[in-house]
Amino acid sequence: MQLSNRLSNIKGGGSDGWDLFVRARGMIAQGIEVTELTIGEHDIRTDPIILDALHRAALAGNTGYTEFSGMSALREQVAGRVRERTGTKTTPENVLIVPGGQSALFASHYAALDEGDTGLFIDPYYATYPGTIRSVGAVPRAIKARSVNQFQPEADLIAQAASESGGRAKSLLINSPNNPTGVIYTRETLENIAGVCQDHDLWLISDEVYDTQIWQGAHLSPRSLTGMADRTMVVGSMSKSHAMTGSRIGWIIGPEDKIDQIGDLTMNTTYGVCGYIQEAALFALQQGPAFEAKIAEPFRRRRDLVMRQIEGQSVVRAIPADGAMYVMLDIRATGLSGDAFADLLLDTHHVAVMPGESFGAAAAGHVRVALTVDDARLDVAIGQLLTLAAQQAK
Repeated sequence: MQLSNRLSNIKGGGSDGWDLFVRARGMIAQGIEVTELTIGEHDIRTDPIILDALHRAALAGNTGYTEFSGMSALREQVAGRVRERTGTKTTPENVLIVPGGQSALFASHYAALDEGDTGLFIDPYYATYPGTIRSVGAVPRAIKARSVNQFQPEADLIAQAASESGGRAKSLLINSPNNPTGVIYTRETLENIAGVCQDHDLWLISDEVYDTQIWQGAHLSPRSLTGMADRTMVVGSMSKSHAMTGSRIGWIIGPEDKIDQIGDLTMNTTYGVCGYIQEAALFALQQGPAFEAKIAEPFRRRRDLVMRQIEGQSVVRAIPADGAMYVMLDIRATGLSGDAFADLLLDTHHVAVMPGESFGAAAAGHVRVALTVDDARLDVAIGQLLTLAAQQAK
């Protein structure tokens, strides 16, 4: 018996981009001390006050089935947060609670794409993006952003890809603040993207899970732009904003009638989200922006630490890290690919960073550094990275 083509094709016949991460974890399992700067996992775990709220909710008996679309109080809290941050009319009926941002990405693409349709996305990209599009039976098409343009997407290239699809392109996935680059898309970039979506009748799926990690500039949700509320689905999550990665809770924001229909999907897949997790998320959101800023602050500080080290040399160039918990480094002056440099860094200094090639062809010759260890250890690791780069560039 064979599995479905849809499942067998999720990886597209290639690597899933996690090869170096797996190798680093294998070294750790052998007892080798490795400084992991690979995945976006907080080194400071979920705050005890959130865990206390979760515990109280579980002991109070909120362990049974819940509303498929999410608790009313939580949907209202999320809607209010969106209204406050974007100024865009948002009601609980615009909100669907799902088990994390990845579930939101899948459900959004399931809603936007039929089998054989084309789902557009920007390269560099988070590793699951093309697989998510394939998993709903659609065809992923990457559109390169360029390092020389600070990885801001170019509207003419998006329009060209949509035109070349022969009418099969139905969605565009973007991510700002961006993983892996740390770039925040400018208003001009987003307005140009909105124009392409309107001209080519595309759904815009906007992954905004890093919206609380803003170091310079401002985050703009494209749903707030003129004419975009009815064709935008926003992916949100508690993972990054509240260090609740393992709790698996997030949401989709979209047009009321479409959210209602996507709710039919959750009834037939996840059957809702655990009640005591939802109560913990509600409590966490009620702590307000100051609490979110406290969660984000270590990454701001570490971002500044890395940038100061980068300024002291001329081999490695940093892509402006205006948001998110990563810094993307251009190491092409070493003459090595991102894959080769990351492998060499792991072998010689036991420092694990993600090769740019893990995030698409556009990031070749770069590496992504996750700011997810304490300041002192990060400082040493970046120094080792820069020393290795200088040695290779000679």
